[in-house]
Amino acid sequence: MIILWIKALHVIAVISWMAGLLYLPRLYVYHSQVEIGSAPSEIFKTMEHRLLRFIMNPAMILTWLLGLSLLIQETELMRQGWIHAKLLLVILLSGCHGFLAVHRKAFFLDQRLKSENFWRFFNEAPTILMIGIVILVIVKPF
Repeated sequence: MIILWIKALHVIAVISWMAGLLYLPRLYVYHSQVEIGSAPSEIFKTMEHRLLRFIMNPAMILTWLLGLSLLIQETELMRQGWIHAKLLLVILLSGCHGFLAVHRKAFFLDQRLKSENFWRFFNEAPTILMIGIVILVIVKPF
């Protein structure tokens, strides 16, 4: 019964993390459009900080802890190829998270290191990784 609770909490954590990974780059698109030092820019800084610190970071940590807990409970999964591919995609998703965190600090310091168009494009990366992860988990193609 405990494994079902771990799975449920893992899915909840993943959904929360993905929501942030999809929303934060969109905030960066909007933030890139406003004047540095303006009132909207300061509001975006607050929104970005809170999203990353209070939703995304805890959700990512829980996703990893609960996912690793599932692997410990179901060690036979490590003998299946799809789980290795899934873990690689989750590592890449974590890299996206780290990249977004670095740029949140840059936005806070009024540094616009990437263009609005870059953030529009980057916004698709977590979606593509998520699609791959879901397909691997559900279809288990190898």
